[in-house]
Amino acid sequence: QVHLVESGGGLVQAGGSLRRSCVASGSSFSIDAMGWSRQAPGKQRELVAAITSGENTNYADSVQGRFTISRDNAQNTVYLQMNSLKPEDTAIYYCNADVRVRVLDVIHAMDVWGQGTLVTVSS
Repeated sequence: QVHLVESGGGLVQAGGSLRRSCVASGSSFSIDAMGWSRQAPGKQRELVAAITSGENTNYADSVQGRFTISRDNAQNTVYLQMNSLKPEDTAIYYCNADVRVRVLDVIHAMDVWGQGTLVTVSS
């Protein structure tokens, strides 16, 4: 199995910054794309940012220019640097990874999610 553990997040004032990180752990796995999504109260979960194994990135229009996604492949870690935060960025943020796990010589493709962490931006 592969697990994602998130850290960072919390409470910040509008205009401030936060850095999230997410580490993948397990055995016999490789990671393709990684990303961050969020879900605000009463809203559907939305993709915030994604990064491929080749480090191509894409962002939601609402965070373009303010958020930066990056990854450290050697550490199986993805980061989300959030700058110029706004109250509307308040949400539970989740990381996810598209992984391939080898089990008895069979490769299984999986989409794994972190536990989610609340980010609150006060006005």
